[in-house]
Amino acid sequence: MAITFYTNPMSRGQIARWALHEAGADYEQELVAYGEEMQGDYRRDINPMAKVPAIVHDGKVVTECAAICAYLAEAFPAAALAPRADERAAYFRWMFFAAGPVEAAVTNNALGMKPEKPEQSRTLGYGDYDRTIDTLEAHFERHAYVCGERFTAADVYVGSQVVWGTQFGTMPQRDSLIAYAERLTAREAYREAKAIDTELIEQSQQAE
Repeated sequence: MAITFYTNPMSRGQIARWALHEAGADYEQELVAYGEEMQGDYRRDINPMAKVPAIVHDGKVVTECAAICAYLAEAFPAAALAPRADERAAYFRWMFFAAGPVEAAVTNNALGMKPEKPEQSRTLGYGDYDRTIDTLEAHFERHAYVCGERFTAADVYVGSQVVWGTQFGTMPQRDSLIAYAERLTAREAYREAKAIDTELIEQSQQAE
C-alpha cells in the first residue's frame, strides 16, 4: 500500500521525503499549506500539533521526523536502513541525541536563548550549545556515518540537521561536519528528494 505523505516543501518535510526515497517507498504526496490547511481535518485526523511532516501507512499515522525515519527503516527492510545488531547502540544513541540535545541546542542558540549560569546549564538536557556541537563533531571525526562505515536511517535524521546547520549557519563550519554533509548530499536519494522540494518551492514563489 502506498504511503500518504503530508508535507510542505518549506518544512522539515524535506527530511521525511529523503527518508522515503532512501527506503524506496511508493508514496502519494499531499501538500499542506501553512495556516488554515493545517487546522481543521488535518489537525483532527493526522496531527493535533498542526505541523508537517506526517505519513499514513496501512492506516497508521506517524509524525515526528526521527520517528518517520526509524519507522520507514523497519517497514522497508530491503533498503537495509535499519541497524544491524552491532549497530543498534550507536543508531539509537545518535538518533535520539539529534532529536533531543541537538535540536534544542541549535534552535535555542539561533533564537539567542543561552544559559547564563551553571545551574541553568544543568537544567537543560543538552547542557549548552558548544558542548553539544563538540560532541557531534567528535563522533564524525572518528566515523563516516552514525553507525560507523555504513549509512542507515539514522543518517537521514542526524545528517539532515548537519546539512542544514552547516549550510545556513546554525552550526559552525567544522571539517568533520562539512565532510559528513558532503557525503550525504552526494547520495542519489538525497538529490532526488531535494530536487522535488526545490521545484515545489520555485513553483510556489512563482505563484505569489
